[in-house]
Amino acid sequence: MAPAPELKAPKKGISHSTLGRTQRWSWIFQRVSGVALILLITIHLTVNLIMGDGINQIDFAFVAGKLANPFWQWFDFVMLVLAMVHGSNGMRMIIDDYARTKWMHATLQWALRIATVVIIVLGTLVLFTFDPCPAGADASLLPSFCEGI
Repeated sequence: MAPAPELKAPKKGISHSTLGRTQRWSWIFQRVSGVALILLITIHLTVNLIMGDGINQIDFAFVAGKLANPFWQWFDFVMLVLAMVHGSNGMRMIIDDYARTKWMHATLQWALRIATVVIIVLGTLVLFTFDPCPAGADASLLPSFCEGI
């Protein structure tokens, strides 16, 4: 009979219990954030498309009026961050499943992290630095509160 193959020592790194715990919390986060996003998006669409004049009301003045209100700035910020983290977590799971080499896995994971941070930063800048009353704009396109400025 041939001798039994020699067993190799397991790789050092993340323990299976830590990996399992991380994946479990990632799975739970996807479900909870998905439900929260459905609620946030439903509110967003209701306010923008169903209340008032519907889609006919959406113009620069409507958006400027909403983004001049801190409540809507923070509402949109929460929706932005939650959507990006939810989507990035889903993409991370796909990369984990399909990236075959360590180099490709690391490259895709870093590209995903960088893209997520860039989009969150740019979206946050738009939300919190938006000027609802830009100088030199046509007064008929601006919200009513810009008239005295």
